[in-house]
Amino acid sequence: MGQFGGRLKIDLGAIQRNWRGLDSVSRTALTGAVVKADAYGTGLVPVSAALWQAGARFFFVANADEGIDLRHTLPDAHIFVLNGLAAGAAQFYADNLLMPVINSLGELDQWLKLCIAAEEALPAAFQFDTGMNRLGLRLQEVSIVRSMMEQSGYLPQMVMSHLACADQPNHEKNRTQRALFQSLLAQFPDIPASLANSAATLSGRDNHFQIVRPGLALYGGRAVQGRPNPMAPAVTVEMPVLQVHEARTGETVGYGATYTLNRDSRVAVIGCGYADGYIRSLSSSNGKPGAHMWFGGRQLPVLGRISMDLTVVDVTDLGQNVPLPGQFVEVFGPNSLIDDAAEAGNTLSYELLTSLNGRYTRVYVDENGAEFSV
Repeated sequence: MGQFGGRLKIDLGAIQRNWRGLDSVSRTALTGAVVKADAYGTGLVPVSAALWQAGARFFFVANADEGIDLRHTLPDAHIFVLNGLAAGAAQFYADNLLMPVINSLGELDQWLKLCIAAEEALPAAFQFDTGMNRLGLRLQEVSIVRSMMEQSGYLPQMVMSHLACADQPNHEKNRTQRALFQSLLAQFPDIPASLANSAATLSGRDNHFQIVRPGLALYGGRAVQGRPNPMAPAVTVEMPVLQVHEARTGETVGYGATYTLNRDSRVAVIGCGYADGYIRSLSSSNGKPGAHMWFGGRQLPVLGRISMDLTVVDVTDLGQNVPLPGQFVEVFGPNSLIDDAAEAGNTLSYELLTSLNGRYTRVYVDENGAEFSV
């Protein structure tokens, strides 16, 4: 955005290594790439181009607007639109080679009418709800779907579903949904199947079927709870120090006076706040620890509430190695993991990544270590 704000560095080489690592885990299954929400906040165009270079050919976006942006970047990619077929937009999807994930009988009817008019079996996927109660055809609608297929002669490119508890591999819900999905597939013989997101891909081959659809893990996030994260960090956020000053025992920090200092302290004010995606739930109080930043080999605890543009951190334990105004601290990165911040804020790294739309100079690093901007 400019030269006076923060720095957001996206390591495309790490994203490529993460995709290749997931591809080796998935073995015989094809490995797709979920690039919705601007590639989880990292930039749809450069990230998708890097994933294509790494070997990805199947991409998943949320809506047709994202799909058309991706089509301009990757003219030969297979692009699935997860949110389904927008009303009245079937011809637009077909013209731009976008494959809707059919989530309802109404969407299926609209797509089949276009196929009949075009005299072409335009590709699409069918999604069935096996327990999320989110998007998807209902299991009791399978017979209707089968009848519509038989009348039209249409076969989908893929049948898919989504696990509600994949990040908890031992959750009984996973076994229940997987069993329902396997029963469903008997109605669609020889059609490629997809069930696994990042967590399910990493949790076991029983989830893989013919294509896996990792998202979070590509960007370095911890997909499976309670396990070490095997993915390389891909996003580093650094923000400038604006001021360092002394504060006394008993003084309070930030809005609401929610944090009272229990020792004489040295604090640093960082030019970073919820307008930059450093959300308020990362704040601390005397009864609740918050997130940490990083500088000089030490964690810097957040003190008090996070403001729109400012966050205060404790730099007392740095001794004489305190940062000076104009120097940068690591907000997220290899030393200050975004997953740890998410845990401190009782949220998910998904939310933090997709919130990084603030006042940053955005820099990309390719697999050879060269930096560039877009």
